Amino acid sequence: MLRQVELLEKVKSYDPNVEEELLNKAYVFSMKAHGSQTRASGDPYFSHPLEVAGILAEHKFDYRTIITALLHDVVEDTNFDLNDIEKSFGPEISLLVDGVTKLSKFEGRSDKFNQAENFRKLLLATSRDIRVLFVKLADRLHNMRTLKFLKDENKKKRISFETLEIYSPLAERLGMDEIRKELDDLSFKITEPELRDSIIQRLSMLRQQDEDVLDKIVKNIQEFLKKNKITFKIFGREKTPYSIWKKMKVKSVNFSQLSDIMAFTILVNDAKTCYSVLGLLHQVYSYVPGRFKDYISTPKPNGYKSIHTTLIGPLNQRIEIQIRTFEMNEKAEFGIAAHWIYKDKVNPKDGRQYRWMRQILDIIDQSNEPEEFLEHTKMQMHADQVFVFTPKGDLVALPKGAMPLDFAFSVHSDVGYSCNGVKINNSVKPLSTKLKNGDQVEIICGPEQALLPEWLNFSITGKARVCIKRYLQIKEDDDFKKLGKEIIINQFKNQNMRYSENNIKSILDKFKVNNVEELFKLIGNGKISPMKVISSMFPEKKFLKQNDKIIIFNQVKEKQKNKTRPLIVKGLTPGMSIHFASCCNPIPGDEAVAYIMKDRGLIIHIKLCDELKKTNTNKLKVMDVSWEKLNYKKNEFVAKINVLIKNKIGALGVLSSIIAKSLSNIRNLKITERNSDFFKINIEIDVKNKKHLSNVIASLRTSDFIENVSRF
Repeated sequence: MLRQVELLEKVKSYDPNVEEELLNKAYVFSMKAHGSQTRASGDPYFSHPLEVAGILAEHKFDYRTIITALLHDVVEDTNFDLNDIEKSFGPEISLLVDGVTKLSKFEGRSDKFNQAENFRKLLLATSRDIRVLFVKLADRLHNMRTLKFLKDENKKKRISFETLEIYSPLAERLGMDEIRKELDDLSFKITEPELRDSIIQRLSMLRQQDEDVLDKIVKNIQEFLKKNKITFKIFGREKTPYSIWKKMKVKSVNFSQLSDIMAFTILVNDAKTCYSVLGLLHQVYSYVPGRFKDYISTPKPNGYKSIHTTLIGPLNQRIEIQIRTFEMNEKAEFGIAAHWIYKDKVNPKDGRQYRWMRQILDIIDQSNEPEEFLEHTKMQMHADQVFVFTPKGDLVALPKGAMPLDFAFSVHSDVGYSCNGVKINNSVKPLSTKLKNGDQVEIICGPEQALLPEWLNFSITGKARVCIKRYLQIKEDDDFKKLGKEIIINQFKNQNMRYSENNIKSILDKFKVNNVEELFKLIGNGKISPMKVISSMFPEKKFLKQNDKIIIFNQVKEKQKNKTRPLIVKGLTPGMSIHFASCCNPIPGDEAVAYIMKDRGLIIHIKLCDELKKTNTNKLKVMDVSWEKLNYKKNEFVAKINVLIKNKIGALGVLSSIIAKSLSNIRNLKITERNSDFFKINIEIDVKNKKHLSNVIASLRTSDFIENVSRF
């Protein structure tokens, strides 16, 4: 355990401005606060914050970070609070300690909920001062080093999985490679002990077979570079068991198929020499195609810079070479922590290496559910990356498999919300296109927000999905309110009563809602019957009974005394509060039926739909709906047709041409039967209404290639 004077001397060796008295005060304060507390290992509890401070001192953090490390468990585990910390050490250190301190557990909530809330708090604190995250990583590293003393095996595994899912990726995003590798290995030791041991045994066997192979390769490269008068340093290493296992899993190969277990790092004085060394090595050793990456000209999002290449090396073995400067190497090992060594300013709100942090903060801002936020954040941090460019040439890093909407929301939320299309490499592409390294992506924006429910299928990043879900939720709520209001107004008319919103306000307490809009929403999504609302307002009156059967509506206007007035549906979004049944695909002009389904809204079927006949309609809330008032700017409706077409060259071309000339479009096409004379084809086409569909069918029947056309 570090003595007080040893810690002080270590910090003074790199931070001459240290306030010695304040650091000594923190040492004594923490030691007395934790008193006789002990850890699972039996050591005094104070040994833990002291070790955390030692880890951060090894990375040359400023003395205030070291003080925070000494005090980081005081509020959580002792009788002192943040006011005590602020009085003794000032507001800056108090804020840092608060950022690292966990929230109290929420009563009645799951462990996952508590984990997500604590992680949310940590990241929000990190956005104000990134040193909070460094203290937390050092805290987790020491906890993992001493995890073996815990007796509860399930708890050990839970902590290890959490480390692999959250803290190791965070260390990687911060560029702290040494800490990331140790966290990975310590977690791997708990989660997969047998697998780790078998990989270590295989590595040991390889060393025995190829004794001194690392030294031989290093010596060979050293002699070659010295001949070319290069000033350098070189060292070789084996990949860690966890990184080997990850590569085996990703590439679906066994250990014997891995050929780049050894990696060599060459350090030089400047970037120009990095490229000189690369050129010299490629002249002498065969380069493995597809295994070259230049992270100097295009750094990783965490600021990592290096050149990677794979060669058939001096002993005819496949080896990975990394070439970088001494300063790049310092930042590769210590990541953002190296900024303290080079006296750079660090602000997580600035710089490309912090884009991931800003994206996670956006997820926090948009997400209502802590568990959802945590899952999106894990996905954001774990995914392999693809690098694409904006039209101005700015680099944007996205998870592998990302699509244009992910790019749009990554650039700015407003760009995502107003996205109407995309150009990739100056060519218009579908929003479902997966982006590739080097793509130039231009988002085509429109004046109106046009997000649709299916857009969730065109996004994978946490920020994009959370933004789309939130937008759709708000839009769906608005649609349900609009639909609910139309339903209740329509019901008043059908009961020959005057609608008054003031009357509705008088019965809000009966339905336990705060305002009229909440009540409209419950009516619109089918949770409250409109007649129940009216009956509550006028309990003394007798009303016309609702029909138990589904009410048919069409475009023929008939004068009937007791006919119910149609519900006017206007401005609702398909797929949210209004749904056109896929079993029969009703279109304007069809004789159709409508009902309200709980949590879905208005469902419309064709009157004679076979699937509808199987439904227990007595329990459904039913009403008339007017097709005439449905206003759609595009061909929003899908019709299904059966086509019997002659088996002749060019027949399908004629069919698609006729459909196109009829201002329709083929959505789906399936050949169901085929013989030497005819094809039977099921086709889904876009239409405006029944009249438009009739025109398409009539046009198809004029062709000599087409034997018969019918709707199904």
